[in-house]
Amino acid sequence: MSERTALVTLYRELAAHRLNNGSSGNVSLRMGDDMLISPSGATAETLTEDQLVRLPVTGPPVPGTVPSSEWALHAAVFAACPEAACVVHTHSDACTALSCLGEPLPPFHYMVLGFGGHDVPCAPYATFGTQELADAVRDTIPGYKACLLANHGMICHGTSTESALAAAIRLETLARQYLMARAAGQPKLLDAEALRQARQRYQSYGKPYVAPAAKGSAEMP
Repeated sequence: MSERTALVTLYRELAAHRLNNGSSGNVSLRMGDDMLISPSGATAETLTEDQLVRLPVTGPPVPGTVPSSEWALHAAVFAACPEAACVVHTHSDACTALSCLGEPLPPFHYMVLGFGGHDVPCAPYATFGTQELADAVRDTIPGYKACLLANHGMICHGTSTESALAAAIRLETLARQYLMARAAGQPKLLDAEALRQARQRYQSYGKPYVAPAAKGSAEMP
């Protein structure tokens, strides 16, 4: 699958999972010193591969092109997170609702650890499409795979379009579960020891099972 096909597929998958509506949200893919990004005003129904815009990761856009108005936001993530290959920005319901509280997603569930820290931080508010917003994210997201954007939405990254999509889905799910818990009462947050143990377990997650050596048995040379 070509980079353009993968990016269009990702954009459509976000809409299929109801993480974006209409022309909200945008996606990008790192291509060496450049990035490929969805255009301004695109929708899942209208986006085509030839509409994707290529521009330097550091910007600015090539004159005559119409990249997403949030291209600087994507550039900020690529600059702050060298491991990022794909960036997803959405206005998904639960993440946006939580961002409007101006709060991080706290460690109410061990899966929050999967985003790099003990919470998912919230970048301070700045007008969409501005360098101020890009700067806020560049200062907030290092060390994390995602952050919320106050009164706006969320942004996340992955090492591929597939992993970026999975991160976006997982963050929206956790934000929805957290808001449901808050509606029912005060969620109990995991303490430092519980988080330490969960992080330790994550180190072996997805790896082949190795049976512990029987007590008293000797290691084979």
